[in-house]
Amino acid sequence: MKNESKRAPVVNLFNNDDLDDPLIEDAIESTRRDQLAELGVTGKAFMILELIARSTRPISISEMIRITGLTKPTTHRVVNMLVEMEFLERDAADNGFTEGPRLITLSQRALVTSAPRSLRHSILQEIAAETGETCNYGILSGSEVIYLDRVESKWPLGLRFAAGSRVPAHCTAIGKLMLSFQSERDLRAIVEARPLTAYTDATITDPGKLTEAIRRVRMDGIGTDNQEFMHGVVCVAVPVVDQLGNCLGCIAVSAPEARMTLNQMLGFVPRMKEAAQSFAKTFHSDQDTPDKEE
Repeated sequence: MKNESKRAPVVNLFNNDDLDDPLIEDAIESTRRDQLAELGVTGKAFMILELIARSTRPISISEMIRITGLTKPTTHRVVNMLVEMEFLERDAADNGFTEGPRLITLSQRALVTSAPRSLRHSILQEIAAETGETCNYGILSGSEVIYLDRVESKWPLGLRFAAGSRVPAHCTAIGKLMLSFQSERDLRAIVEARPLTAYTDATITDPGKLTEAIRRVRMDGIGTDNQEFMHGVVCVAVPVVDQLGNCLGCIAVSAPEARMTLNQMLGFVPRMKEAAQSFAKTFHSDQDTPDKEE
């Protein structure tokens, strides 16, 4: 006979992908108060971390309070603790918080350690081998892209970005593609949050022109970077999309233009889309693994 210990129910406040949907509060209000009372500081910290991890933009203290139901003093205390531990970091331009370096490091390790997740790295290795160029997987974090995994080309000369590196979203293939999945309101908030830095002569620095460019990316379904981030470097990205149409990140291939033009790189898109489908299935494997019977 199974030993059953009484434990507090797990609080899951974030099933809805739209953080601003008023139904979130309605759906959880009946059980939230009792659950929050039983949560310790660890549980409350994980609530905030989950909220940050599920969002594609910085989250403010007031939003955390509204969505989680935690009190203002508790929220400030937990957030300050997470910032000190580098699990969160402040985004001054948006007056909110995003993933900190330690949280990103944990996600990188999780990405490559377990069986289904290690398959993702193998997929990137296959694309890098077939194209002969660098292949990476990245996600959006506020106005930046975080490389969660990366396989470098075997050429002696090339770009070298470690996993966990951050690059601007407005002038990179992954960044523009992931921004195309945002609502118009969130897109405007990200684009207008801060000045758009010009990294090359090709960088789009006008918010209106960038918004139009991202709308075209939304229609095309692929992202490109034609020397917009670095002189002499081109890049193409495709989305990793789950069964519900949510973008889980993007796979990109980049190369020096001296070795490959953007038009040549676009020829890899069909194969990259196949890889993205395989990549997405590894996340389904994570979710569909049945619990062991006791």
